[in-house]
Amino acid sequence: MTYVVTEACIKCKFMDCVEVCPVDCFYEGENMLVIHPDECIDCGVCEPECPAEAIMPDTEDDTERWVEMNTQYAAEWPNITRKGEQPADAEDWNGVANKFEEHFSTNPGQGT
Repeated sequence: MTYVVTEACIKCKFMDCVEVCPVDCFYEGENMLVIHPDECIDCGVCEPECPAEAIMPDTEDDTERWVEMNTQYAAEWPNITRKGEQPADAEDWNGVANKFEEHFSTNPGQGT
């Protein structure tokens, strides 16, 4: 089992999860984070830290696409090891539907 980041993170990118990860397996895109599934040790400490509830175990229904997406972008985006600034309008995007189709960016983030 591994944990994955889902579309709820898009444009929220709160980054509370990054601070608690013991193995630094988060990678930063322009408007969301992903987890490298081969680096995740399945400890689960990140899941309750996410205000957007964007992190879930890959054993949940319909997570296959998120495992693939997290795997792909973890290989392309920079590693992030410290909590950065969340977007100023993050709360406005929390809970918005269809963010992947309408707002996902393949651009990398800054990394730390």
